[in-house]
Amino acid sequence: MSTAQIVFWGPDAPTVDVQFALVKDQAPEGTEISWVKADLPIDEAAEQLKDTLVVITYGEIPFTTELAAKCPNLKLIQSTSAGTNQLDKVGLAELGVKVANNGGGNAVSVAEHTITLMISVFRKFQLQFENVKNGEWMGDIRADWLSQAFEISGKTVGIIGLGRIGSRVAKRLQGWDCEIIYHDPVDRNSDLVEKMGWTKVDKETLLKTADIVSLHVPLNDETKGMISDHEFDIMKPTAVLINACRGPVVDEDAFIRAMEENKIMAAGVDVLEVEPTPEDNPLIDMDNVLITPHLAAFTQEAWAKSRAFAGYNAVRVANGQEPESLINPDESTTDQTYFTD
Repeated sequence: MSTAQIVFWGPDAPTVDVQFALVKDQAPEGTEISWVKADLPIDEAAEQLKDTLVVITYGEIPFTTELAAKCPNLKLIQSTSAGTNQLDKVGLAELGVKVANNGGGNAVSVAEHTITLMISVFRKFQLQFENVKNGEWMGDIRADWLSQAFEISGKTVGIIGLGRIGSRVAKRLQGWDCEIIYHDPVDRNSDLVEKMGWTKVDKETLLKTADIVSLHVPLNDETKGMISDHEFDIMKPTAVLINACRGPVVDEDAFIRAMEENKIMAAGVDVLEVEPTPEDNPLIDMDNVLITPHLAAFTQEAWAKSRAFAGYNAVRVANGQEPESLINPDESTTDQTYFTD
């Protein structure tokens, strides 16, 4: 039998990589650790991957079922990202291949970024930065913006998806004296919910009640377009939408209409339907929309934790153990499993 392999699947081979060394140090004797470029032709990639036990994918790089079918020993595809929408989990499961995400490695970074978006939107930081940079200093801020500047203290924050990221956002907002309501079809984090006094509500109640609606769900068939015209219509006209999960969770055409028609007051998003977004996207020029370029998880700590978890999980499989942080292959069709960030 050929030597079992753990393969790092990405665009470029690392020169010095702590995770690479970590896996080599902890993997059982006889396990081969290698890096395979993700842009190889499928037959060439299949030849290099034929004995692979675990594939560690970097970021949102896909690994197709066609290629997985050519890897008879493959047991796990381990993503360094929280999202796994780039992988056909049902098709992989039919081949006996499991999928795991990063185990919450970026949860703190995304939670911090989410709260930063909330504060920045309420205080219009992007316009303040531009004023100073353009030499206008305060400009017309006092005259024009005072009615649009708010504290987040005392606001009702509605968290949609109380998983690893959503729960961290909610917990941190306790210190800002916010009231937390949430929607999640699964009763998760029950001890924390009881301790913190958060209130579970249905989605419609959350949208009608919240001053800030914050989205923390993975992208799948059930969550795609879950915020559209109807949802914007029932939100408060003073509400703020925050999205730091996946762009297609929000119907972007409906989003543009909502902002143009002042259905809600403002929005802060780290993700959009198409990335990079087209230069003529009307959201870019709206003063009441703050956009960051899908970098909520981009911190040294998040990257280190995500890589370390990927290595840890790969070594578990190499040692014959069950991997952790597995993603249900039916999450796209089963509403009891779709909030799994």
